[in-house]
Amino acid sequence: MIPKHDKLTDDEKIEILRNLSAEFAKAKTYLPRSKSPLEFDVNGTWDMKQWQQLAHTAGPAAREGDQIKITHVTFDGDKLLLEINGGLKSGRSWKDHVEVGMGTSTRPVNSGDATPTTGTNLAINFHKPMENLSAAEVKKILAPLMTFDLRTASKLYTETLPPEMQKAIADKRALEGMDREQVKLALGQPLRKYRESKDGVDVEDWIFGQPPGKVTFVTFQGNKVVKVKEQYAGLGIEVAPPRVVVQ
Repeated sequence: MIPKHDKLTDDEKIEILRNLSAEFAKAKTYLPRSKSPLEFDVNGTWDMKQWQQLAHTAGPAAREGDQIKITHVTFDGDKLLLEINGGLKSGRSWKDHVEVGMGTSTRPVNSGDATPTTGTNLAINFHKPMENLSAAEVKKILAPLMTFDLRTASKLYTETLPPEMQKAIADKRALEGMDREQVKLALGQPLRKYRESKDGVDVEDWIFGQPPGKVTFVTFQGNKVVKVKEQYAGLGIEVAPPRVVVQ
């Protein structure tokens, strides 16, 4: 079966990511824990029997009235994937058993600080390529499952920032001095991340947009932006430098 590709513009995706990521809501029904995304139809229906079975075997990620948080948003063809309360993770990975190094000196790939989560995952099935979609419309679709506060966490946080930072976020621009969360509020999730070491200093580039059109490079040193570069690229132009890809 040929996968369906969404028809959303970059601006529409950024708006959805910016206004759904890190949003708080209250559950209107129980949400079972599940690593695989729970299927939720765009018309507001779901397989209640299946969800009840999952709740009995894995337990609930949230009960009616519980506060929940959307911790990650992903576009997947004709589905919008939402991670709730960090998803369902054991806190352990195959990387925990892998070490790298030279000679007799090695170190673990993972830092060992992974935290287990007891959330869930949700897939809104549109049954056709998504287009002309906004975060507000997604919240309406989710109304049978959850209700969103009028003043969300991201808005409250933005209001505590300096005026120039608030304006940059409203204008969807990144500024030097921003941290990672502030960049996400302004531009959403990056399409790609690259990391390298320059003169012994580790830096990480986040790349937003893709050819043809505007491509924005945001360079971090530590948790702070040290450089922002924008360019317009045409078809067939490679804009990403060949560095280590960060998952």
